[in-house]
Amino acid sequence: MEIYDTEEEQVAAIKRWWKANGTSTITGVTAGIVLIVGWNFWQGYNLDKAKQASALYGQLQNSINTENKEPVEKLTAQLTELHGSTAYADFATLQLIKIKVEQGDLDAAKVLLEGLLNGSGATEIKHIARIRLIKILQATDQYEKGLQLITEVDQTSSAGFTVSYDELKGDLYVALDRLGEARTAYQSALRSGAKSPLLQFKLDDIAPATVVN
Repeated sequence: MEIYDTEEEQVAAIKRWWKANGTSTITGVTAGIVLIVGWNFWQGYNLDKAKQASALYGQLQNSINTENKEPVEKLTAQLTELHGSTAYADFATLQLIKIKVEQGDLDAAKVLLEGLLNGSGATEIKHIARIRLIKILQATDQYEKGLQLITEVDQTSSAGFTVSYDELKGDLYVALDRLGEARTAYQSALRSGAKSPLLQFKLDDIAPATVVN
């Protein structure tokens, strides 16, 4: 550290330092302020957008709880357009799909599910969409397509859905009269921790006949 004998020398040293470093110091401070202000603005903007999405989803839920479900489609479209990157949009789409299935409009439900499956939503949403799409394919006798969707599952991310996939695989094999493969699928579901009495009934129902001598 430099030592100065007089105040004049200190002032002169400060002037020299400022001349050499003043611009970069101002730039650094200004950049820091801009970053802080920008971050705070971004945080506030995101919070405001989240509140808007939440409010729209609340309206959608209210519509579902009444006899008049017509606004659900409009509100889902709004959420998808304005807040498509949020979970609210995906949840709204799942609600709309449920209504379409209840109305018997399986084609519309299928299109919406394919949109979720191919979208940028959370992995869990994609698995839910895939499982529901497979059930629609099963209901419309498209068994091979359903099996194809199961084979495309990313095993590294499907831990919480393994039982559902195995049981669905068994159901599809039964529909195709491939009972050996169906048994294997049901047994895999049971080994994975399935507790459904219905699943055990399905397995028992296709158990090989006991040979009597």
